[in-house]
Amino acid sequence: MSCARIEPPPGGPPDTTPPQLIAMKPDSFARLPNFKGDVEFRFDEVVSEGSSPNQGAGTGDLEKLILLSPTTRVPHVSWRRDRITVRPAEGWQPKRVYRVELLPGVSDLRRNQSKRGAVLTFTTDAELPTTTFEGTVVDWTTSRPAPEALVEALLLADSLSYRGLADSSGHFSLGPLPAGEYLVRGVIDQNHNNIADPREAFDSVRLARGKTAAGELWAFVHDTTPPRIQEITVADSVSATVAMSQTLDPRQHLPLAAVTVRILPDSTPVRATSLLTKAEDDSVNRRVSPAKDTLADTTRKQRPGIQEVPEAPPAQAPGRAGRPRVQPRAQPEALTSRPPLSDKLVVRVQRPWAPGAKYEVEIRGVRNTSGVAGDVRGGFTVPKPTAADTTKLKGAKPAAGDSTRRAAPRVKPAADSLRSARDSVRRLKPKP
Repeated sequence: MSCARIEPPPGGPPDTTPPQLIAMKPDSFARLPNFKGDVEFRFDEVVSEGSSPNQGAGTGDLEKLILLSPTTRVPHVSWRRDRITVRPAEGWQPKRVYRVELLPGVSDLRRNQSKRGAVLTFTTDAELPTTTFEGTVVDWTTSRPAPEALVEALLLADSLSYRGLADSSGHFSLGPLPAGEYLVRGVIDQNHNNIADPREAFDSVRLARGKTAAGELWAFVHDTTPPRIQEITVADSVSATVAMSQTLDPRQHLPLAAVTVRILPDSTPVRATSLLTKAEDDSVNRRVSPAKDTLADTTRKQRPGIQEVPEAPPAQAPGRAGRPRVQPRAQPEALTSRPPLSDKLVVRVQRPWAPGAKYEVEIRGVRNTSGVAGDVRGGFTVPKPTAADTTKLKGAKPAAGDSTRRAAPRVKPAADSLRSARDSVRRLKPKP
């Protein structure tokens, strides 16, 4: 008869720890001629393969977590219980520096997701890399740093492209890479496929050998065609807002002679008095006064003998292990090293618009952010005023049953009341 063994009770606390990376293969900064194996990331537990399988198209859950450089093809990514293996679709090429980045997001079978990534750099008998580029990607449409923007560094000598991602504040540190002259580009990856698509906003800078500071990359959509008018709307009695199909060059200041306004159908010229961007027109012509409801609150004055109790801060939802949950990070402030982008112009005329009339606006030499210029033309119709309230027209008869228009009670004149009083006195006088 064997003795009983002491074992932990079944159940226990749930596992809330994400998978931890415990090893990478090969060693980082290894120099491996004729390398034929796979790059391997090993974890301390079984990791999830994801709901979307890897099919070499870059749409698999694990494929989205791997950035392999330098290559433009989707690598072969495999799941092997507690390991993720990677190799390029074209095979390892000799005399190259390879950079394999594992992005955050690996989860276990209980859906505990890792918030940390890793980078493995090795060479296939090439010199060890020493160049690291740093900078910030900015979304020019908002003038704010672009979190998780795609960063590409193109080695101009042999057109090898290395990729990485910016952090949550838009800052990136891409490297180490081979020495040489590079074209560094920051891309707003809208579909998150880790590839720079043609209509995605980007900005680039060329860095000579030995230069590593990329600075601020202000990403915008690059257009090869001139802008056109999308819509013209009447803003007030003497101004109209012209909405363009593209953002405009913020360094361009259009002269007043560039705009022509005509009234249709006879094309009679209308004198224009200003042509500005929407922001410039607001700052010049709009006068904002404080609202009445923003006056000081007189009910909050200190009252004698009464101690005011300050308002309690909002309660925080408890997080893991009963600790207060960390509040989300505040949105980064807008940068001011470049002027903001705008896609609207405001045209002002000397005389008010004629209600119901049709106008045509022509602006010459309008340049988009990419520097492509062209002439634009569009028309609009001034809306007519709404019909007046017929109940307030002069001579209008009141509606039936209108209690507010009842006739006032008739009041007898004072003379009639006195005559009545004399008659009553005469009747009361006794006869002789």
